[in-house]
Amino acid sequence: MADPRFFDRAGPFTLDALSALSGAELLRTKDGARIVSDVAPLEAAGPGDVSFLENRKYIGAFVRSRAGAAFVDDKAVERAPPGMALLVCKVPYKAYALAAQAFYPAPEVVARRAPSAIIDPRTVVPTDCDIGPNVVIESGVRLGQRCRVGANTVIAAGVEIGDDCRIAANVTLSHCLIGSRVVLHPGVRIGQDGFGFAPDPKAPIKVPQLGRVLIGDDVDIGANSTIDRGSGHDTVIGSGSMIDNLVQIGHNVVLGRCCIVAGQAGISGSTRLDDFVMIGGQGGLAGHLHIGSGARIAAKSGLMRDVPAGETVCGSPAVTLSQFMRQTAVLQRLAKKGGS
Repeated sequence: MADPRFFDRAGPFTLDALSALSGAELLRTKDGARIVSDVAPLEAAGPGDVSFLENRKYIGAFVRSRAGAAFVDDKAVERAPPGMALLVCKVPYKAYALAAQAFYPAPEVVARRAPSAIIDPRTVVPTDCDIGPNVVIESGVRLGQRCRVGANTVIAAGVEIGDDCRIAANVTLSHCLIGSRVVLHPGVRIGQDGFGFAPDPKAPIKVPQLGRVLIGDDVDIGANSTIDRGSGHDTVIGSGSMIDNLVQIGHNVVLGRCCIVAGQAGISGSTRLDDFVMIGGQGGLAGHLHIGSGARIAAKSGLMRDVPAGETVCGSPAVTLSQFMRQTAVLQRLAKKGGS
């Protein structure tokens, strides 16, 4: 059970209701009237909880689980403990996520303006927004309906933000236009100068960064991540993209729709990612690259070339996954020979 000091739980729900909202089908229709009151991991779940199995590494925990119900795929049905109700679907984790959202919906925004907030009179801040302590909102800012802005956040002049955005504490925003339903976690920095310098024998000459950051709808940006504004072109984050903590995105970078960038990754300036690209943790991308739709960059990869659509690359310098595996096998054989 999630700690009630931090999370408000909805429900309970019947399995019929969870089936309808998740798209999973009950293996036994007679289980539809059963009621569950929470979601929980396999190891901790009890008879009143619903859990899930997707990764086969956890089949042992599934077999031993006391969960009253679970989202599973077809392959797991025969391994289920006696009495467990099964909600069968192709992607159990997705179905579980939808159920968890039902049990733990995002808190409603409570309209308020903290007395310590500093809001320029030449702004548009709807009365249904929640503006926290010590927030600074400068001239010309436009907030959409039902936005939440956390303590100590600074929104610089001219920034525009869509409806239902959640901006956490200690965020700084400048030179950016942000869509609706965007989530910015604590410490996010958006719109600062890009890293642009012209070489010179005496000292680097700073190039004015004259672009913006454009963020689409339904984007989630993790704590302490930074997105630089463009040097002339705009930096663009496509709708539905998910960016983890401690990610650096350089000037003029373009992310397509629904890209996923894991923690500590860095994308150098003017690199373009098409839709549904995935970058693993600590992946590093050189500048001026083109990454095709659906490509995957493995964790700790160092990428210095374009990647075609749908390709998976790994290593530093990054190569195709099949080539990386061959190289690894050769190194292992050499190591064995050297040891003998």
